[in-house]
Amino acid sequence: MTYSYYPGCTLRNKAKDLDTYARLSAEALGIELEELPEWQCCGGVYPMGSDEIAPKLSSVRALVAAREKNQALVTMCSACHHVIKRTNAAMANDENMNLKANNYLALETPYNGETEVLHYLELLKNTVGFDKIKAAVKNPLTGRKVAAYYGCMLLRPGKVMAFDDVENPSIIEDFIRALGAEPVIYSMRNECCGGYVALEDAQSAKKKSNAVSDNAKANGAEVIVTACPLCKYNLIKNESSVPVVYFTELLAEALGVKEDNDAE
Repeated sequence: MTYSYYPGCTLRNKAKDLDTYARLSAEALGIELEELPEWQCCGGVYPMGSDEIAPKLSSVRALVAAREKNQALVTMCSACHHVIKRTNAAMANDENMNLKANNYLALETPYNGETEVLHYLELLKNTVGFDKIKAAVKNPLTGRKVAAYYGCMLLRPGKVMAFDDVENPSIIEDFIRALGAEPVIYSMRNECCGGYVALEDAQSAKKKSNAVSDNAKANGAEVIVTACPLCKYNLIKNESSVPVVYFTELLAEALGVKEDNDAE
């Protein structure tokens, strides 16, 4: 199984582990992630103005590149996934966006949202299957109490992202169970950590992030897992009361490939 892969900027610096452990795990599960040869920053935030075409063009280019290979496009970072998925929806449903983007890029074949955009977690659930992952586990995380932190961008807006139930998601908890660990359910798992207001209002960001980590700890969590580099950074920066790791690190550990990276 081969997929086009968009890593995004953060996975080239602050979030290298998110990328490295994902690649090692994909290989172990028989998945080939074929990185797009020429990709640009997604912008990090989806521009809400309907006339803001230029900031969305890098995402359109990535979608077109995947279409040319007749492959689905896999993303890892929650922010990148959010921007690319919403841009794809706009290209399929917004005539103004579609017309202007296609005219600007002068595509030989206009792009109309044909590429399927998948988050790595969706790939694990729907293509590989959690049962197969469970069977592939070499080092089950038995006894570990793990809290899933979804944050904002994987889930919202629900009709566009179509990732999971916005109010009561379960995909990461099911992933945690497949690794042999015990998922911790807590009320703040899909609330904002305040990452996007950190520069403008550091105290507000600290309050929001501490509410998340403290709530997870109060419900017995020993570690928090996330798919978002910004969420991880913000939680750690604001002195999370629970260790915070990427979900791919736990996956690599359970599959027995984490040491391949640690040895480098």
